[in-house]
Amino acid sequence: MSAERPSLPPVRLHTEAELARDALAAPLLARAVRLARWAGPTTRVGAGGELVDAQLPAAAEHLGLAGDEDGAAYASEAWRLAVDTGLVDVEDPQDDDDDEDEAEGADGEAEGTVTAGENLALLTSGSPQDVLAIWLDGLEAVHADATAPAFDDFADLIGEDGSVDFDALDWDPEQEAEFLDGVLGNLYLLTLSDAGPGDGPVPLPALAASMVVPEDMGEPTDDVLEQVSEAMMRLDDQFRVLEPIGIVEYRPVDETLLTEEGEEATPPADDEDVTRYGMVRLTPLGLYGIRERMLEAGVDAPAVGDLADKGADVLLDGIAYYPEEAARTEVGLWLGRRGADGAETAAAELLGAARGGDRRAPLRRLHCQQALALVGPEAEPAVRAVLGDPELGGLARVWLAERGAADVPAPPESMIFWLAVDTIAAQLDADGEMEELQELVEGLSGQHSGFFDEAWRVDHPATAEVLEAMGRLHSDKGAAKAARKAAYKARSRQKD
Repeated sequence: MSAERPSLPPVRLHTEAELARDALAAPLLARAVRLARWAGPTTRVGAGGELVDAQLPAAAEHLGLAGDEDGAAYASEAWRLAVDTGLVDVEDPQDDDDDEDEAEGADGEAEGTVTAGENLALLTSGSPQDVLAIWLDGLEAVHADATAPAFDDFADLIGEDGSVDFDALDWDPEQEAEFLDGVLGNLYLLTLSDAGPGDGPVPLPALAASMVVPEDMGEPTDDVLEQVSEAMMRLDDQFRVLEPIGIVEYRPVDETLLTEEGEEATPPADDEDVTRYGMVRLTPLGLYGIRERMLEAGVDAPAVGDLADKGADVLLDGIAYYPEEAARTEVGLWLGRRGADGAETAAAELLGAARGGDRRAPLRRLHCQQALALVGPEAEPAVRAVLGDPELGGLARVWLAERGAADVPAPPESMIFWLAVDTIAAQLDADGEMEELQELVEGLSGQHSGFFDEAWRVDHPATAEVLEAMGRLHSDKGAAKAARKAAYKARSRQKD
């Protein structure tokens, strides 16, 4: 009975203003901004837009990294990001032949001209969306850096004609990007999953294993364990590159282990050792960034709040497979958009969207009833208006009874049986806990003597499927047999 489910659970994102503040505080972007504001007409850059070597010490000093042995590398990295995100514009000297002589530096190499980019002003005068768009460009650039090939001597790869022999790198850019995106996707899913660590970190061995070890494999072979170790070292390098842009908090692999193990990192045998092999967690900004990348790739990655401005039909379909808390929050945001004055209208919209005989309808009605609980007494006129509706009259009576409403008419017997079938159909579609579903089946069938003698006659599209499920789930053998017999009758009735 299942309808199509989203591939990922809904994520609860921070507000755009909070995310924009996080983006501006990301170490790499913050350094890029400082260098962009520091740069001017006298800043010397190469033909490719990079800072020339002679300029790097001054850039590192401006960043407060003059005494850091990696200061020049950090400055170069930050400058590249400033160029990639449009914080600075570099005019290639080759674009202006008339000034070719002027464009050569003291070392004879061609140099470009630096001016402030349009995006630099947007970081202070633009909206949070503007800031996040610039940060996403930065994430794209850093992602490319993280998947770039590793090599010891680039000169050995350059042929006599100046071309680069990429085959010698044993590097497939698409495969590398796919691997990293797969890892980030698994980390995203682990963060959102009820069985995952939530806001806590994920051990690097577990993340590497999620990409290497087949799901149906019991004890990993030595070959698979070696692949996990290689993946860990690969990820260790990549997360070190990604952390400064703010998407992860990363505790690197303990370098002493590499020496102790001959530069091999074997997954630890006990939990006490696992933190030494690397720990990583997504930041709120990371959840946002990875989701944006997945959406661009066509992945269904819902976020709580996406449905707040949609119609009631889209809302009820959209939250069909949300976890309970996420569904409740989404409905609350949807109702909040309509305000207290629109509560009755909202209730009527929800009830109207809950109608139907399609496969999604029982679950829509279940979520409609749960949503109405958040509307409060203002929903009563709209609920009373559907008391005579064969599809909604049952849930309307339940809602009114739960609030102690007066003058609630007793339901006809046909409505009682219809509601029982509809309720079980919804729970079957929701894939709830088996014990809870069994209790529901036994409770509903036990409330009515001769339930199965009448249930097969219920005019509901899911009657036969529900009775078959009750035959599988009921712990009483006699009742289970009666349910299966009733299911057969319902099938025969449908054929007729």
